[in-house]
Amino acid sequence: MLMIRLQRTGRKHEPTFRLVLTDSKNSTKSGKYLEILGSYDPRHKDLAIIHADKVKHWVSKGAQLSDTVHNMLITKKIITGKKINVLPRKTPIKKEETVAATPVAAATEVVAA
Repeated sequence: MLMIRLQRTGRKHEPTFRLVLTDSKNSTKSGKYLEILGSYDPRHKDLAIIHADKVKHWVSKGAQLSDTVHNMLITKKIITGKKINVLPRKTPIKKEETVAATPVAAATEVVAA
């Protein structure tokens, strides 16, 4: 399956990204890609070069978008739709007080009976 995703380039602490079309089985760090579809510099938000006609062509052929690329294309108004939450869900913190209070209450009921 073909995938459109970001490939990191640049030096340490100076990230730049390529927007590439690649096989989904390739690693993001493998460097293998079929076509470069644009570039993105996160340090300069306005410096995102995306070849919209190429992206639309490959999406029409069945290429899938990564979640981050999907959100970027919606921001640039190249495609329409809702953004996807790419951050992991926060797990609720279990309170030790409620867990510890329950066995104590059960033990007192057994003694009273």
